[in-house]
Amino acid sequence: MIIKVADEKKSHITTLQCLQGRSDCPPETRKKIEQELRNIQAGIKGEDEAAYEMKVHWGESKNWMVIHDLRIEHGDLVAQIDHLIVNRFLEVWVCESKHFSEGIAINEHGEFAAFFGSKPYGVPSPIEQNNRHILILKRYFESGAVKLPTRLGFTIKPDLKSLVLVSKHARIARPKAKVDGLDCVIKNDQLFKAIDKAVDGNNNPLMMAKIIGQDTLEAVCRDLARQHKPVTFKWYAKFGLPENPPVIASVPTTVPEAAQQVPQVQPVVQPSVDSPAVPADTTEGGDKPKQKLICASCSAPVLYSVAKFCWFNKPRFGGKVYCMECQKTVQAP
Repeated sequence: MIIKVADEKKSHITTLQCLQGRSDCPPETRKKIEQELRNIQAGIKGEDEAAYEMKVHWGESKNWMVIHDLRIEHGDLVAQIDHLIVNRFLEVWVCESKHFSEGIAINEHGEFAAFFGSKPYGVPSPIEQNNRHILILKRYFESGAVKLPTRLGFTIKPDLKSLVLVSKHARIARPKAKVDGLDCVIKNDQLFKAIDKAVDGNNNPLMMAKIIGQDTLEAVCRDLARQHKPVTFKWYAKFGLPENPPVIASVPTTVPEAAQQVPQVQPVVQPSVDSPAVPADTTEGGDKPKQKLICASCSAPVLYSVAKFCWFNKPRFGGKVYCMECQKTVQAP
């Protein structure tokens, strides 16, 4: 049974894309945001792939409970757990989901490397990362934050186990020498087989004394899911940007006195929509308003630099010229 689904993450992608498009976002910051977007999108893909396998095998079962995307806080410690799988023996598989599109390599020291463009680069060990999650979760259970079942006056404690899930399309290069803990690194399509083998291989006769009812199992897992503490991201702060983009200063909308004294007014000619070519009788050097450069909305004179901004932002202004005040209200065509 699926107790909790993953939190939505599309809003984070939208926010980051908006930050990328801001005029005050430097090129080097745009590159960092692009990397963050790739990480989020890869994470979503890996978690969705693992979640599908869990839904197929345990989605309809009342003997197994699945919790996705659980974030718990214990004091000043935080554990962001991708997946939890719990059975009626209170065996809890804590799963760390990773999507390495080109695979991973592990050396004899247990160090991990991922690949980008076939070139390796070091990454933190997901095994150690998951071990920290397990330690925090264990302390969380011991604190009494979640009501655990009892039998004959004794509390039945969860048995926490680690799994690191890798995309089924990724390659895993393992060292020739045996390294403790690497057995927990498996591909998503091996998940059911690995857990089924672990359950069948546990011949401890005391396990039957730990078995709990389906209702009790569901109650424990729903209680744990209620402890979820979603985090609020301030992406602008992470990338060193102000919360709001800079506001473009407005220019006076009144016609200069010199322009009012012109005896004849030349006809208004807007630049072609298909080409942001500069009108023949405008000059960039003086940056003075010409009679042709007037706002398409309020007819106020427009500086050459403002008109040039409109011409080279054709998707937004449709090739027309607007004063800085009217630009704020123009809707993209």
